[in-house]
Amino acid sequence: MNQVAEVERPARKVTTLGDLTVSQNEAIRKIPAEKDAVVEPFGATRPNAIFTSRDHYDLEQLKIFRRFPVPVTVSALLEPGSIVACDGYGVPLLVSRTRDGTIKAFVNACQHKGSKLLEDCAVHKQGRVTCPYHAWTYGIDGKLIGVSRSEAFQDFDKSKRGLAELEAREWGGIVYVQLNRDVPADWSQLSPQIAGDFEAIGIPAAHVYGRKTFDLKANWKVVLEPFLEGYHVQRLHAASIGDKFQDAPNIVDMFGPNIRQVSGRIGYVPEMLDEDPSTNVHKLVTHAYTAFPNCVIVTSQYYTSVMLLMPRDTDRTIVEYFMLTPEAASTPKAEEVFARSYELILSVFGGEDFRAAEISQAGLNAGVPSETIYCGLETNIVKYYEALEALL
Repeated sequence: MNQVAEVERPARKVTTLGDLTVSQNEAIRKIPAEKDAVVEPFGATRPNAIFTSRDHYDLEQLKIFRRFPVPVTVSALLEPGSIVACDGYGVPLLVSRTRDGTIKAFVNACQHKGSKLLEDCAVHKQGRVTCPYHAWTYGIDGKLIGVSRSEAFQDFDKSKRGLAELEAREWGGIVYVQLNRDVPADWSQLSPQIAGDFEAIGIPAAHVYGRKTFDLKANWKVVLEPFLEGYHVQRLHAASIGDKFQDAPNIVDMFGPNIRQVSGRIGYVPEMLDEDPSTNVHKLVTHAYTAFPNCVIVTSQYYTSVMLLMPRDTDRTIVEYFMLTPEAASTPKAEEVFARSYELILSVFGGEDFRAAEISQAGLNAGVPSETIYCGLETNIVKYYEALEALL
């Protein structure tokens, strides 16, 4: 499990133990003192092909990423009356929040000749979008509201030329979209418990402090693996944050194919939980989630990291990273702390975790190892793969 260094308190809002769900509290109460944590030997393998095979990649696309809704962005990014383009999955998308607060998703393509309406991925606070090609104009609700020289079209009905809409839903502060318009959205893999957890830690109401896109030369599961295990933390992150985390297994719960991990910080003992009910619980424990199929959320003391790992090829992944804070910085000191935190997290995730994924993929592409072996600090990886394999 991964995290960045803690920093001086910059914000008023904190999450206490009492703010969390009953299930989260039960899991936290199971975390042993650091000295009592035990690593059980474990041995399981997965073949090289799950990271390199074209057939396996295509099967994942068919059975998972084009069958079930996938995460596209965070709810907090979109205020009422705004719209954003998202291209991470290779399908040009528009996601908007109408003035009444409703989330909508569309194919980012004009109904005249398919041109993209928005060509960047910035958030636009506007009530309409206009095609740069022939200036057809749409409301952010998808309706076609203006056609240049409309009198030149014979028997033209604007009501039948609205944007191609996709099923979309907000789930625990994450916007999920069904990419395949030919298949009804199946929301059954998204756990209500996980959505409740996300609400409890403040994801829906958070402030988006920072947002960055990474284009990685690695299979999406190679990028995901570090966020499912603690084996690498004191090794890969030895020069940065490794000394802040226990070298011990996490407390793990699965809700369908969704994984919740909780662990204590260095020096953690259970008695800390009851010393002060107003304490920020993230000072004591870290939550790490893998929400189906490719959403990673990791809590920190005063901010939360959200990562969407979007597969683009057998050895290419687009990662959308969001740093969420409880609120916008209200003082220069808070801004300074948030800025340092953002710089640090990008260097740890980007310069260490993502770098590790790319250098691992190089060997996997060469056929080495022929199978990957997992130890007792990596059991969550295998549990997650078993959940995915059941759907393939």
